Amino acid sequence: MPSFLVDPVACREFAGAVVARLRDAGHETYWAGGCVRDELLGRTPTDYDVATAAPPEIVRNVFGRRRTLAVGAAFGVITVLGPRTAPGQGSAGQVEVATFRTDAAYTDGRHPAGVTFCSAREDAKRRDFTINGLFLDPRSGEVHDFVAGRADLAAGIVRAIGVPAMRFAEDHLRMLRAVRFTAFFGFVLEAETRAALERMTHLVVTVSPERIAAELRGMVSRTGRHQALELLAATGLARELLPELAGRGASDGSAWAAAARVVGALDQSSLPQALAALCWPGDGRLLAGIVSRLRLSNHEAKTAAWLLDGLVTLGEESRLESWPWSRLQPWVAHPQAASLADLLRARAACGAGDPVAAAFFSAQVARPRHEIDPPPLVTGSDIMAAGVPAGPAVGRALARIRMLQLDGGISTREEALAESRAAAGD
Repeated sequence: MPSFLVDPVACREFAGAVVARLRDAGHETYWAGGCVRDELLGRTPTDYDVATAAPPEIVRNVFGRRRTLAVGAAFGVITVLGPRTAPGQGSAGQVEVATFRTDAAYTDGRHPAGVTFCSAREDAKRRDFTINGLFLDPRSGEVHDFVAGRADLAAGIVRAIGVPAMRFAEDHLRMLRAVRFTAFFGFVLEAETRAALERMTHLVVTVSPERIAAELRGMVSRTGRHQALELLAATGLARELLPELAGRGASDGSAWAAAARVVGALDQSSLPQALAALCWPGDGRLLAGIVSRLRLSNHEAKTAAWLLDGLVTLGEESRLESWPWSRLQPWVAHPQAASLADLLRARAACGAGDPVAAAFFSAQVARPRHEIDPPPLVTGSDIMAAGVPAGPAVGRALARIRMLQLDGGISTREEALAESRAAAGD
């Protein structure tokens, strides 16, 4: 369910009600994982997971089959749907309820071959990091900590539960999660955990491109994105994730570090912005290879390519104010102009590009829309009615009239039609 439709208060109340209902039915049940971590850090959780001693069938019986989804039942996970709300009101979302379990061997670097239901203590030991291995009773506020996660939270440490190499071998994506958590919370990656990660970076290529892209989005769009990119390079993950950039500092840190500073200086970063910064300067082929391999959406791919083109065209320009408006306007009027303005500003703040030019571009983007992109004075039909024959000549005439309009050479429909008639006579 889209997060923008979820009411945080309703979501929290629903997650608490799920725990209460299972406990009232006689089953040990807690909030689990990231929501507990966030609670203890004083953050508002964005979603809630529940762990319980109740087997999946019992969970479905408690909440009813119409209000549950059994997509993850093979791994002991049932999704409980929140109460229906009126149109326009925030939803309570949904809560994943997982039966306490231990996992069989992982054969694909992602999923266990099977699961065995167990106690809360054993369930905690199969999770990824100590800060994510905590349980909380929302009724009493009591925390159940079987993995010393509270101490690591207090000390600001990301530490794998048990043997780090085993945790990473089970699910290779955990290496990226380790980087994301470390950077986002401003924590330190524990020495043995980091050493295991650095030995195993080659395994990250087995993770699906879509899941890699999702982790990268999470890293570069949140607090700590500068640190996340630096840690990707320092651990060797960057070289495996983006081999196209190995010669640009993903290995030695030079160009990569400069791009990481730019991404860190952005006001609101996205994956297309980050990729444009990492690939600059470039001819687009480098970026195209990356977005294709990561299977980014067409929208993300086009946005990244346009932003990189913008950096190449405008990034080193020191006299944008001297450009004819018809030359600058297509950049300013583009739907992603604000993202490009943010990139130019961030680069200037990091010592690349001209700060005056960046400020000028940002000022143009902030102008009212009717000033940036006034309606055309004539249409193609008008051009043909004036005598210009159908075909490429119509496009050329429209482009010339638009240029004159934007640059102030003409301002009325009559003047545009006069230009059309002149074009017809050429």
